[in-house]
Amino acid sequence: MKVVLFCGGYGTRMRTGAPGDVPKPMQLVGPRPLIWHVMRYYAHFGHKEFVLCLGYGADQIKDFFLRYEETASNDFVLRHGDVELLATDISDWTISFIHTGMGSSIGERLRRVREHLDGEEMFLANYADVLTDAPLPEIIDRFTASGVGGALMAVPPPGTFHCVEIAEDGLVGQITAVTEMPLWVNGGNFVLRQEIFDHIPENGDLLVDGCKELAKRGRLMAYPYRGYWRPTDTVNQRMELDKAYSRGVRPWALWERV
Repeated sequence: MKVVLFCGGYGTRMRTGAPGDVPKPMQLVGPRPLIWHVMRYYAHFGHKEFVLCLGYGADQIKDFFLRYEETASNDFVLRHGDVELLATDISDWTISFIHTGMGSSIGERLRRVREHLDGEEMFLANYADVLTDAPLPEIIDRFTASGVGGALMAVPPPGTFHCVEIAEDGLVGQITAVTEMPLWVNGGNFVLRQEIFDHIPENGDLLVDGCKELAKRGRLMAYPYRGYWRPTDTVNQRMELDKAYSRGVRPWALWERV
């Protein structure tokens, strides 16, 4: 299945404003940028055809793959000045680099790569800014068996906030961590059929327009997941992932367990 990655947004909460700021997908987690980790997750399950919806920072993303250095994350032998790789990352990947506009919405970016999904009954999509160890084959199997038009992974709301129950007299009745509440948020991991394009207007949104309309028609399912899932919306979140990587704590790196 092809994988559509939305990696053209400005990512303002991730940028520091310093000269040379890199776009969110190119922020490093270990020796590789965030987008590489997301792509390796899909490739681990055999999905190696990618459609990158580019916008802000497109040149940096293109240059990374055009100048890709396999030795940064693979063992190799240097013999008589020649490099002999003992493993490779992306040699069997197919990547389409499609510029979908600087300020386009997620839905519009998807609309603009529709021609690159011709012949695909189903395809995968991801915001390209979350890392997870979710069982992708199970998600796809449930979606396929359901026959619906779209599926999204739902996760408990992240954060350390607590919900406070307040009575009319102002007394607090209960304090509950938001992660323990019966609440679910969009995890940014989708499985979609071509049907989704019928419900996204020009400059529309994938979730608010497309998925919401599917839900109204009883054509959207969710895969609730309470396992490892980490967003990278801010600099601090990215730094926490980078520190975890350096300590060898990287549950999302399923390919390392083989």
